[in-house]
Amino acid sequence: MTISVRWYTGSAARGGNASILAVLQKSAALAAGSVAMAVSIACPAFAHGSERGFVMLLPTGYYRTGGALAVTASFVTLAILPAAWAKALMRAELTCARLPRIPRNAASLFSFLLFAILIAAGLFATPDPLENLLPLTVWTVLWVGFTLLQAFFGNLWPWLNPWTGLLAVLRSMTGSHLARTALVTLPKTAGYLPASLMFLLIAWYELVSLAPDNPPELAVAAAIYFLFNLVAIIVFGQGEWMRRGEALSVFFHFVGRVAPFSGRRRQGRRWLVLTWPGRRSVTGRPLSVSATLFVLLTLATVSFDGFSKTFTWLGLIGVNPLEFPGRSAVMTVNTFGLLAAFAALAFVFYLTVYLGNRAAAEARPAALAASAGLFVVSIIPISIAFHAAHYLTVLLVNGQYFAAAISDPFSLGWNLFGTAHLHPTTSFLTNLERVSILWTVQTVIVVAGHIAGIMLAHMVAIEHFGTTKRAVCSQLLLAAGMVIYTVFGLWLLSTPVAG
Repeated sequence: MTISVRWYTGSAARGGNASILAVLQKSAALAAGSVAMAVSIACPAFAHGSERGFVMLLPTGYYRTGGALAVTASFVTLAILPAAWAKALMRAELTCARLPRIPRNAASLFSFLLFAILIAAGLFATPDPLENLLPLTVWTVLWVGFTLLQAFFGNLWPWLNPWTGLLAVLRSMTGSHLARTALVTLPKTAGYLPASLMFLLIAWYELVSLAPDNPPELAVAAAIYFLFNLVAIIVFGQGEWMRRGEALSVFFHFVGRVAPFSGRRRQGRRWLVLTWPGRRSVTGRPLSVSATLFVLLTLATVSFDGFSKTFTWLGLIGVNPLEFPGRSAVMTVNTFGLLAAFAALAFVFYLTVYLGNRAAAEARPAALAASAGLFVVSIIPISIAFHAAHYLTVLLVNGQYFAAAISDPFSLGWNLFGTAHLHPTTSFLTNLERVSILWTVQTVIVVAGHIAGIMLAHMVAIEHFGTTKRAVCSQLLLAAGMVIYTVFGLWLLSTPVAG
């Protein structure tokens, strides 16, 4: 791995101090518009994205302050609103359109066939990660694009996972009830631990392992993952393993819980319904401790992904970022760093919930687990926002490579969709105006995610504690933690990175 650090000043690099000042003024003006939507405090922004580091000699304190004030203002606004208003907002819904009937088994079987093609492409097509369809599909389309799609339209994974359709075919061929009933009961005490361990392994493979984009290695890893879960589904039963064992099913389920759009069945038909994001989580039962930890793990992994590339982290572990030796030199320390990030986030979250319960006069010993299981849903929008802002550049750049690769999946010179000769461009990353807009969008995403988290936490508190006063008391420290995490997220977008 190589380091790419660019002191980006555009034409200012050729025009002296006057040009530098002009660039700073122009960038500040560009950033002002979007951040002003939140709290009327604007700033120039700095970006972190993909595998490059961008450094700009621009002040970043203003937009950190603006983001923090935006989140704080949202909490204060909610605190003075009557509880009845929040409950009415939770009940509101809008039926948008009738959804077509898509057979789940057929869609899943098609997904399995695509998965088989991707494995073959990883093994036999070009070894170039930017031209091979497998890594582009796994890390760009599925991990980034599909996650964001879930965040808007709810859980689509039951239709698109590669196991359901295959198992239906096997049941039809054998005349059995394969995977419908468990051969071995998955212990209730295991909770979501299997999914958490599997998700942690996926995160480690992406963030820490030596070559997560290497097509043959990724093909083998994906095949092992598929076969392992296929066996687990047969042993423990499809419903139970997909609910709390298979990492992607659990992850996409939680992402879909805060989606504003969802499918609703009425009178034998399925409709697309618009509701307040996360409504089902507000009125639902609290998550178990293991499910709570799974949600926290999703935020910890994407946060460490950003932090592990910063000059700050590399300095802490004794690595010169300007002479970065590659992943092999930091694999062990980053493994412990990933675990430490999860432990630290879990500790801080449970501490804020515990102190919030004390402030709200909730002294029951069992209340901590229940309150944490309720409030953790407010972490999901923040995790999605970190995910979107962090991978936005990946989606914009690698999405172009995917469009080219999909026309020639086996590197045989095909042009199935007329895009094989597409020349991906990154020129927008060398244009100051476009980069400033991109950075502003990333900033707004992070701030909006935290505001959504604040609002969701407040509605959960109203539902749980009954009165606005107790709800606000229970939230004070959690809201403060979200403000701090907002600043941290914006700092990740503005600090120099290596990679």
